[in-house]
Amino acid sequence: MSDRVLIGLLCSRVRVEEKLLRDALMHRGLDVEIVDDRELTLTLAQPTRRWDAVLERSISQTRGLAITRVLESWQVPTVNRHSVAARCASKLDTSAALEAAGVPTPATAIAFTPETALSAAEELGYPVVLKPLTGSWGRLLAKINDRDAAEALFEHKALLGGPEHSVFYLQRHVDKPGRDIRAFVVGDEVICAIYRESDHWVTNTARGASTRDCPIDATLRQMSLRAAAAVGGGVLAIDLLEDRGGLLVSEVNATMEFKNSIDVTGVDIPGRVADHVREVVRGAPVAVGG
Repeated sequence: MSDRVLIGLLCSRVRVEEKLLRDALMHRGLDVEIVDDRELTLTLAQPTRRWDAVLERSISQTRGLAITRVLESWQVPTVNRHSVAARCASKLDTSAALEAAGVPTPATAIAFTPETALSAAEELGYPVVLKPLTGSWGRLLAKINDRDAAEALFEHKALLGGPEHSVFYLQRHVDKPGRDIRAFVVGDEVICAIYRESDHWVTNTARGASTRDCPIDATLRQMSLRAAAAVGGGVLAIDLLEDRGGLLVSEVNATMEFKNSIDVTGVDIPGRVADHVREVVRGAPVAVGG
């Protein structure tokens, strides 16, 4: 590795988070190149190692996954690693990884026809939540309170067609106390956490939820680290629900948004991410060719 370290900041557009990350990386003596994922061309037979590491911040999961897959085949370290991002991009993959690791999650079922989805919903017990396999910002979620609503929604989903509607992903609804918890994990540490509070059952800031600092106790720390390890670790946002029996992990996010959490928690989140990227570069293997 040369004296100068060049980090590729892969993004679809430069939002507040990307500006903060760029500044944090540069503050640590790292050179940064903004890489627009819409303009990038990668020829597989012509590997190159332009960057010492790439921090993936694409809004498009499809582009981000494709690019990190190629970069890793060229031995360019990526944050997060392709396998981690791919696991988090699919709610089913995430749920399966959490279950396999013994991490408590809401009861989950999948089905492939309206009829079997109805049976799964009744086995889980109403209300249930219907989610898309991929997606963020609380979009396309539906809380289903009874059989009549389930029949209508499942029929509509089937009629829409397309691969994204061919799998019915259902979770038992958790009667949370008007809030959920988002814990930020960087490497092997839970650096901070927030409550996301709303009168609506979808407690997502993109849907208007407010935030406040959440103290990190031993239970929250352990649960968050177990969830992060289950998907492969890295820079992750763990979404947790407070159930009567304790905490449940609902989702793990590999390209986290954090601009509204810095002042709330008092933690320099972009700085901690930049420190992690620097450690990844230091621990990266020597590239072959390129």
